[in-house]
Parts: sequence; C-alpha cells; structure tokens
Amino acid sequence: MAQYKVAVIRGDGIGVEVIEEGIKVLEALSEQFDISWQFEEHPWSSEYYIKNGQMMPSDGLDILAKADVIYLGAVGHVDIQDHVTLSGLLLPIRRSFDQYVCERPSVLYPGITSPLSGKEPGDIDMVVVRENTEGEYADVGGFQYAGFDEEIGVQSGIFTRRGCERVIKHAFELARRRDKDRRVTSVTKSNALGYGMLVWDRAFDRIAENYPDIETQSLLVDAACMDFIRKPEVFDVVVASNLFGDILTDIGAIVTGSMGMAPSGNIDPERRFPSMFEPVHGTAPDIVGTGKANPLAAIMSGSMMLRHLGEDEAADSVDNAALKIVELGETLTPDLGGSSTTEQVGDAVVSALG
Repeated sequence: MAQYKVAVIRGDGIGVEVIEEGIKVLEALSEQFDISWQFEEHPWSSEYYIKNGQMMPSDGLDILAKADVIYLGAVGHVDIQDHVTLSGLLLPIRRSFDQYVCERPSVLYPGITSPLSGKEPGDIDMVVVRENTEGEYADVGGFQYAGFDEEIGVQSGIFTRRGCERVIKHAFELARRRDKDRRVTSVTKSNALGYGMLVWDRAFDRIAENYPDIETQSLLVDAACMDFIRKPEVFDVVVASNLFGDILTDIGAIVTGSMGMAPSGNIDPERRFPSMFEPVHGTAPDIVGTGKANPLAAIMSGSMMLRHLGEDEAADSVDNAALKIVELGETLTPDLGGSSTTEQVGDAVVSALG
C-alpha cells in the first residue's frame, strides 16, 4: 500500500470549505487504489495571523518539509493587506521548497459554456507554466521617506539565466508529454523591460534550439492577453514570468467558464522538496458559509497532486468523475449555472468515482 503524508493548510474563506471536499474525494480513493493518506492539519491562516502576528510559526517550513505534498485552500482576509498573507505564507513556501514551476491548466470542458462566442468544448486546451520563485515577485526593493510627501517605493524584478532556463525547459518538456499541438509560447515585454526580460528572451531562444520538434512563438504580454480572449484555441503550452503568468491564468480561467474550475500545482520538478497544490480562486469572502463555493478546482488540484505522486490511475479516476458531473449538468454550483451546494458537488464526485 502506498502511503503519503499530506500537509493540509485550509487557510481562509472558502478555502476551508473546498479543501474539505477535496479530502473527501482523496479518502474515497483509498480502498480502490490501495492508497493510505496521513493528513496533517495546520491552522495557518489570517485568523492565525490576527492571534499570533505571523501567518505560520517560526518552524513552519521545517514542519512542512516532512510532508510528501502540501494541499492548500486559499489565504486572504478583508482586514489584512494581501501582501501580508502572500509574503507570510505562500511566497516563503514556494521559495524555500524551490517550487519554481506553477502549472495552471485552462480547458473548456463539455457541459460548460465559455463567455466567448463560438467556442466549443475542447477548443480551449492550454497550460500556462508560470515561473514561480523570482521575476517580479522576488520581493527585492524598499522604501525611502515612507509617510512623507516624497515617499519612494522601489520594486525590482529578478531574472536569472538559471531561473529562466529551467522553467522554460519544463514548458518544452510538458509540450512533448502533452503531444497536442507541440507549441510553446513565450510571453515577454522586452520592448519596454530591456534588461530582465531580455535575459528571459535569450533563455527562451537557447532552450528552443534543443527542441526542433516543438513550434515556438514569442508574444508581448499585451498581445498575449488579447489572444487569450480572441483566439485562445491557438495556445498549447504558454511559459511566462511570475507576474505575467499570474495575470494570464486568471484570463484563462474565465474564458473556460469559471475560476471555480481552475486548479494549480506549485512544483519542484526535481522532487527535492514537497510540492504544493491549490485552487486559484482565492478566498471569496462574499460567499463564505453560503454553500455556493465550487469545490471542483480544489478537487482537480488534488488530481494534479495524485499525478505528481505517480498515482496516474487514481488521478484519471478523479478527473473523469469531476468532468462527468460537469457534462451531466445536474449537480453544479451557481458559478456554473446550477443550484447545488459545495458539499453536494463533492458527494457527486465521490459517487462518480466508480
């Protein structure tokens, strides 16, 4: 029997609710696929910050390092600035465990209507590979004259040859594995950001030379945003910096129907450290406790986690079950046009696993 230790951080808002359904689905797989789960709950959240002045304890990273994977809900609070929750929990995890790849698929599934006219199921099927540890989110900078009229904030993006090359290489390898269009699109802005983004562009050109079987293109980020809306079907694998990848994946989620269908994995491809899997929809404080939260992004993030652990058959079972209930359209949350609750959708996925 395969045994896995999962560090669970439910976080805030609907993160608590959707992770409950994700765990329910994972537990339902145990007997069928001979998997034993050890879920270790960590109450690190905005409430934890309010009580303790920090998002997680000082030895939090040491605790997480003992897990095989991390399963995260969402963090954020209306009374706490987002940079506090991000810098206090998510960014330290991503950097300390060198989760330099963030994979975020965007697929238009049967049963879901895109807000874009004329798009049929399967027309949109892409993965954004986001650089996850440096770039614009490198947290390098500072203030001068804070609080005065002359206040200055300096924010620096960090682009290293090694950091760019390794995430771009991952994107090319993913394009080969997907064996779809075999196309990798680099997203840049080197016409305006003539230092860091040139390091990115040069890295893309160097790596591309090693993959003659893969078609390539390079788009400025504004053009990429336009094309995600006007012709998303042309994309296969997209590789982008930390900031650009973050923005583009929100567009990708919306054009494929809902943020509630957007899973992600923060991955250390070398498997030296635990990787972290999470839905990308945020805490959604306006619907907390209403039962309206869509758990499918969390459930499908669990599927990505299974695949990372080498449990491909179990991952296929979860994906097939989730997509079956979407296609049937009988048990959906309001964001997908239904009236079912978070718990009912989770139960429906469990029932469909067989």
